[in-house]
Amino acid sequence: MAYRLEGPVLEGRLVRLEPLEQRHAGELARAVEEARDSYGFTWVPRAEEVAGYIEAQHARAADGRLAPYAQIAVASGRAVGVTAYWEPRMLPDTDVLFAVEIGFTWLAASAQGTGVNAEAKLLLFQHAFEQWGVARVDLKTDARNARSRAAIAAVGARFEGVLRRSGQSWVPGEDGGLRDAAIFSIIDSEWPQTGAALRERVAGYT
Repeated sequence: MAYRLEGPVLEGRLVRLEPLEQRHAGELARAVEEARDSYGFTWVPRAEEVAGYIEAQHARAADGRLAPYAQIAVASGRAVGVTAYWEPRMLPDTDVLFAVEIGFTWLAASAQGTGVNAEAKLLLFQHAFEQWGVARVDLKTDARNARSRAAIAAVGARFEGVLRRSGQSWVPGEDGGLRDAAIFSIIDSEWPQTGAALRERVAGYT
C-alpha cells in the first residue's frame, strides 16, 4: 500500500498527543495500574507488558495502517494513556484517503472524566477532517461496553449499528472469541457543527 498513516504531534490545552515511543513506557506502566475497573472490554496491558505492547503497536504501524499515540496530560506532563489512527481507506485505485478509524484508546483512571478524552478526540477529528480532508472518521467498541459507547456518543459521533462477530474479543475468558462491535462515525458534512459542540464542551473543563 502506497499510503502510510503518519500522525504528527497534536497539541491541546489539556492533552498533547505524541507518537508512541518506548520513552513513554514507564509512565504508562504506572497509569495502567491505577485502577482497571473500566478495562473489561478493551486491550490494556499490565504494567510489565507495556514495553511489549508498544513494540506490538510499532509492528502494526510498520505497514502504514496504524499511527499510535501517547496521551500526555498537559497539567502533569505525564503519559496517561494511548490512542491511535488506524485502518486508513483510500478511494479505489488511488492513494486518496477518504476514511480513517480512531481506536486502541485507553486512559488511566485518574484521567477519565477530566476532559482529556474529549480534547484528544477533538484534536484527532480536527486533523483528520481539516488537514487530511477525510470524508469519514469511524470509532468502534464492543457492543456490550455501555461506558465506551456513551463516551463515543458524547464526543458527537453517531451510532450506525452493530457489526456482528466482526472482530476479536478482549474480554477475559473469551480468548480466541469474536465480539459484536458497535460502530459510530462522524462525516465531513457534520464536522463543522459537531466540532463546534465538542470545542465548547472541552472549553468547559478547567
